[in-house]
Amino acid sequence: MRFKNKGRKIYKTKEKNYYGKSPVGKAFSVGLTLLLVGGIGFLGYSVAGPLLKYSKKTGDSDVPQPTTMVTQPVTDEDNNPLNGEADSGLDNSALEPICGYALTVNDMVNRDILKAALKRIPEDKPIEYVEVPLKASGGRIYYMSNDFTAVHSGAVVCEMPLGEIASAIIQQGYKPMALVSIFDDNITPATFHDIGYTFAADGTQWLDNTPESGGKPWISPFSQTAVSYNINIINEISGSGFSKVVCSDFIFPEFRDSDIELIGDSVVSADRYMTLTSAANTFYDNITGKGSTMLLEVSAADILSGKCEIMQPMLLKVNTVVLTIDLDKIRFGVFTGDTVYEFSGTAAENVSKMLDLVSDSVSGLNVVAKITAQNYNQSDIDKAIDILAEHNINSYIIT
Repeated sequence: MRFKNKGRKIYKTKEKNYYGKSPVGKAFSVGLTLLLVGGIGFLGYSVAGPLLKYSKKTGDSDVPQPTTMVTQPVTDEDNNPLNGEADSGLDNSALEPICGYALTVNDMVNRDILKAALKRIPEDKPIEYVEVPLKASGGRIYYMSNDFTAVHSGAVVCEMPLGEIASAIIQQGYKPMALVSIFDDNITPATFHDIGYTFAADGTQWLDNTPESGGKPWISPFSQTAVSYNINIINEISGSGFSKVVCSDFIFPEFRDSDIELIGDSVVSADRYMTLTSAANTFYDNITGKGSTMLLEVSAADILSGKCEIMQPMLLKVNTVVLTIDLDKIRFGVFTGDTVYEFSGTAAENVSKMLDLVSDSVSGLNVVAKITAQNYNQSDIDKAIDILAEHNINSYIIT
């Protein structure tokens, strides 16, 4: 409760001044009064002016303002846009343009194949970054990792040190960018069961199918050991010449009703996505702590079909997403529970249609479009890249 300041009480006496002033005295008195009034007015404006300006709401002005205003995004101490404060839609005005070329796991077999792959990067495009899969979907690691879990599970399949990979890319005039698959890993849990999903009753390892049908274990985001393992991999990569680290595959495997009875309801709970966002924020802290930048890769088709649970912008620290559009997959349609989205047009038409459909889901985030295709010619891909500008996207990765 604020108490009203009543001020100082002034008590008047009954005495009167019966002595009049001389003309000079009167003039001096009038002048003194004017100076006093002017001084009070100046002091009042000096104090009240800033207070009035401070009390105005954003956008208030003494003169009429245009209805369209250009505002700067609210940023944190590192000059990163705060979640919820970025511009809506697919506007990448706050993102330094990223033009990248993605290598495949086949390009990471050895140093000679890597160097040959770098030479096939198209020179007619302003390619600046080269993305290399250092931990690929499935769990294989394509660099000489020293992590105990990676080595003893047989995940490491490449003998090239990180420094050598980064150096090879830099020597060709590009910047290295790492791709790390997080929870699509069937290798490490085969050796270390506590990294994967297990049955609640006896700790028996869960497989996504019967052993006779090629069932595989999966790394589990519910396992702190699994999160720590990915942190170790990320810490090896971040700051080792890779200024940007793209983290992908924040996913859950498909669970059958019989699986849920044995594993537990937590794997299908409505808030299980928080396990993914918590892990992503932990990886973000480690990546930025090493001086690198984290990007989150998501599938446009998964967003459209409602399977992309990691897309919780208000909970995520990362503000740049690599939106993957696989033209080969979506040409057969994207299916949801009661809807089929058809993509039967050209590459450019399909990319444009997909961007329209998922724009609300990536609103407020910086977007890098990653276009993958094997069954389209280069001319089709070029037209698909050109269409990005119509959606306010100036960053892309091609394969």
